[in-house]
Formats: sequence, structure tokens, C-alpha cells
Amino acid sequence: MVIWTAGISGPRFRVARWATRGYTGGMRVISQREFRNNSAAVMDAVEAGETYHVTRNGVEIAELRPLSRRRRLTAEELVERHRRMPRVEHKLMQQEADEFFGAEDRIGDDDPWERRRG
Repeated sequence: MVIWTAGISGPRFRVARWATRGYTGGMRVISQREFRNNSAAVMDAVEAGETYHVTRNGVEIAELRPLSRRRRLTAEELVERHRRMPRVEHKLMQQEADEFFGAEDRIGDDDPWERRRG
């Protein structure tokens, strides 16, 4: 459902606030036609944090939601995170795995991460 509002720059489309809520909480349900006719207003609302379910013939077929805006880590931050990670002791890890899974199916006792010295 679409309503007209008079803005400073003239009339504009806004998606109705009373669109189906029910079990979806703050999620709005709009038809494919409404999305097509008012895509700019819907995309503005999504950019502002709204989530929409789009229906075709009364069946929900898509969800429009904002992308998460996670900051990418720099190489230095990744190296620092790696340095703070706990060390893995192979023998202890293997012992715990043997206690949990059993050792009868293990192929070999070699440490796959240990370098071969020749």
C-alpha cells in the first residue's frame, strides 16, 4: 500500500507504515508491484535499516535487508589477532581426539604440521 506525502520538493512516494507486521515484528511485507512502482522509496528505507519481504501472488519470495557494514581489518590487525591466538599443542589435541573419537581408525601417528628434516 502506498500513500502520497507532500514534500518540500513536491509529492513523493512513501511505503505505508502499517504494512503487515504480525509475527514479523519490524519487518514489512510488500507486493512485487509495490516494490516495482516504489523501488527508490523502498531502497531508501532499506538503507535506513528497514527489512522487507516481497510477495508475488501473496507468497513471500524475497527478503530485502541492509548489508552488514563490518569494517575490514588491516594486515597489521590480522597479524596481531593471530599472535594473540592460543598455541595448539599437537600431542594434547591428538590425545583429546583419541579419547573422544577413538584411535582405532586413525591412519598414522605422524604430525602433519611438523617439517620433515632430511
